[in-house]
Amino acid sequence: MSGLRVVPAWRHGRERLYVCRTDGKNVAWYDREAARVNLLSDDRREDVLEALGPFLTGPVTVGPPPVPTPAELARLSLHPDDDLAPNRPGEALLIALDRDPGPAHRLRPDPRRRALLAEQTVGEALDRLDGVGWHTLHSLPLPGGDRIHHLLIGPGGLYAVHTLYARKQRVLVADPMVTVGRHEARPLLRRVRADADRASYALAAEVHPLLALAGPATLVTNAAPRETRVLQDTELPGLARLGGVLKPADVEALHAMARDRNTWLRV
Repeated sequence: MSGLRVVPAWRHGRERLYVCRTDGKNVAWYDREAARVNLLSDDRREDVLEALGPFLTGPVTVGPPPVPTPAELARLSLHPDDDLAPNRPGEALLIALDRDPGPAHRLRPDPRRRALLAEQTVGEALDRLDGVGWHTLHSLPLPGGDRIHHLLIGPGGLYAVHTLYARKQRVLVADPMVTVGRHEARPLLRRVRADADRASYALAAEVHPLLALAGPATLVTNAAPRETRVLQDTELPGLARLGGVLKPADVEALHAMARDRNTWLRV
């Protein structure tokens, strides 16, 4: 008998199986997502693989732990309270509704719930770009109580994404005004561009403004908005085709910087 035991755990949102000695000290861990067995000592290679045998689901790479990149070191050094990466789409609205759900019976729907649905719809679409080299951060807090709904970082650059609930309604865009259904027109594109400008200042990089419409019936634009993309949530997957702006190392470095709450304190 090798005297080793396998202990499952979660670390940074990923499942790991730790291989421990009888005194509790780790000698290796298996990262399922990366299909890699990381050995802290090559002397116990055979014992580790024997202990993990029932848990291995296919071919795996076996070797010492990879050297962390500068972006990974920055992430690992973050205090959990300062790490914005775990934020869910609409995180701020979820917290607000949990604290104050409002009256049980209303004559009109709570606008916060519609805004939350919009952020969740758009956020889920953006999160699906993660597999093609993009990262999305949600509900980034800004001084003064403002926030950036989503920040998209990838090969095609950086985008500050503002979401708008427009389910089954006609949306008219006449820069800077945006009209949803029969509601009064608002100069929303000014807010979208202002968010992108604040993000550009915080990250010292060009951030493009993007207005994402959740579920509109139709979208009408009198002319192309100045320096601003306006997309329906169903069009967001097309952003995956953009590239040639940021290298993978730049994407990771900007993501590590943007997920730190302290980055946004003075914008």
